[in-house]
Amino acid sequence: MENNLAFDRKGKIPKTEGANLLFNIISYTVVTVAAILCLLPFEILVSGSFTDENAIAQHGYGIIPSKFSIEAYRVLFKFPDSIIRAYGVSIFITVIGTIVGLFVTSMTAYVMNRKDFKYRNKLAFFFYFTTLFNGGILSTYIFFVKYLQLKNDMLSLILPLLINVFYLIVMRTFISSIPDSISESAKIDGAGDFTIFMKLILPLTKPGLATIGLFYALDYWNDWYNAMLYISDANKFPLQYLLFSTLQSAEAISRISKMASVAAISVPTLSLKLAMAVIATGPIILVYPSVQKYFVKGLTVGAIKG
Repeated sequence: MENNLAFDRKGKIPKTEGANLLFNIISYTVVTVAAILCLLPFEILVSGSFTDENAIAQHGYGIIPSKFSIEAYRVLFKFPDSIIRAYGVSIFITVIGTIVGLFVTSMTAYVMNRKDFKYRNKLAFFFYFTTLFNGGILSTYIFFVKYLQLKNDMLSLILPLLINVFYLIVMRTFISSIPDSISESAKIDGAGDFTIFMKLILPLTKPGLATIGLFYALDYWNDWYNAMLYISDANKFPLQYLLFSTLQSAEAISRISKMASVAAISVPTLSLKLAMAVIATGPIILVYPSVQKYFVKGLTVGAIKG
């Protein structure tokens, strides 16, 4: 009887079933095309990194290398120790910065969401004010170098990105969706604020933590500007700044050789940029699948009420 529900008396599929089938076909087609379009730039990126420098100058970039070459990677891995060391620095600041940033952000969001906290609106305004006005680069640099003594210190790569006001607002919105009765019940049982936060609030905010954690990880992994300001020891260069300085050196050699009309060592600057992007993107792109199941829920928090 259940199998006959999908058909009418003449044995034909009802129009609703046909409409659903058509909708599914169109939806899957659109999603497939969109996925291909999203993957296409990355494919061109990888292909260009394995393309000969002269071929790129003559024919441009393509999906398939017009002339295969690994010269760009040979230049980057000419000193593999520096690349491996830079990877270690980037992984260290990304892991530590993300963990500490999540803890500070979620704890601050929890405090700002507490209705019994007298100064929560003033604190929220204080954080919002910093998104409109800040002390500027010079005062920040003086504060970190002169007063905190963080020149050539790993903390100078972690502290500037430790808390983001936008992530704080998202986390506060997520925590506000948790019923107050949970915290009140825990208080009746004798639990303190820190116990409530660690054992009740944090486990219930996994989607928000995963989403914000991914954003923090991307911020720390892609950061090179703070290294340029505070790090002069080559042994403490993160990967992004090491690749940036390598590219700057290669372009400088190319410009000087052209200005002096002297034949210099051939440096593949065009393919070098793409090879750098491939090396820098590879590890962090593996983080997304681990938080994918929480990502959509974390982004849409607060969008639907009721």
